[in-house]
Amino acid sequence: MLEHPLQRFFTSLRARPTFQWERYQQRDVLVIDHPLCQAVFSRQGGQLLHFQPRGQHPWLWCAAHWPQVGAIRGGVPICWPWYGRHPSEGVWPSHGWARLLDWKLIDSTEDEAGVHLHWRLKLWDWQVDLHADLGEGMELRLSTQHDDTEPCLFSHALHAYWRISDVADVALEGLDGASGYDQLNRQACLQKGELRVDGGCQRLFNHAGELQLQDEAWQRSLCIDTSDSTNTVVWHPGSRPLMGVGGLEAMGFVCVEAASGGASTLSLAPGEKVHLTLQAHLLH
Repeated sequence: MLEHPLQRFFTSLRARPTFQWERYQQRDVLVIDHPLCQAVFSRQGGQLLHFQPRGQHPWLWCAAHWPQVGAIRGGVPICWPWYGRHPSEGVWPSHGWARLLDWKLIDSTEDEAGVHLHWRLKLWDWQVDLHADLGEGMELRLSTQHDDTEPCLFSHALHAYWRISDVADVALEGLDGASGYDQLNRQACLQKGELRVDGGCQRLFNHAGELQLQDEAWQRSLCIDTSDSTNTVVWHPGSRPLMGVGGLEAMGFVCVEAASGGASTLSLAPGEKVHLTLQAHLLH
């Protein structure tokens, strides 16, 4: 049984080019096959849906079935230019427009270190660029330029779904002492020791930098670095149903996200640029 639904693109023994466009579940996807890693991007959302260094378990989770229209659940959705609900327009989509629109692939190259991609989306007086470096590890860099003549409220996130053996078997280390807000219990929280998310979790921590995702069953320690983001968000629905996702399927991920503006939106001045980075590498 495949550990990731998009591994189906890599089951043939025939050699394939490093970059190849395919059509899958009514979306255009870019299938990447490099000596160091395999990956799949969706043109919709500029969204990395699958990443797997050679000889390892997949690093990212993706739902097996996608809606005919709307956001794809899984991989690393780009929440932009707002994270969560829009602060004033209640009927606008949660997490913004970026994950619903087609992005333009500006550049894709390969070398001995892996593959390097540049995606771009232009929307009104905004431009957002995603640079991805994938090889033995992964790095995603999101940059936004605001060219309006007036200040504007803004927030963004790289909403990563990490593939795991079972949510009951994993723990997050590196958040000890971090304060934040527990959105399930609607109260402030202070993390003590490791964080286990079995049973449900939706916490926004005032934390930036590294943490470790420990997966006992897979004997894997994945270092996740939210870099200089304002917040680290940890989420899992627990037993609550997710639309289009089977109950057992949801046990195979935990979300650890880099976010800025999640607790309170940022105010961008005309011409101001902001950046968000998410990195990961294997510890063992």
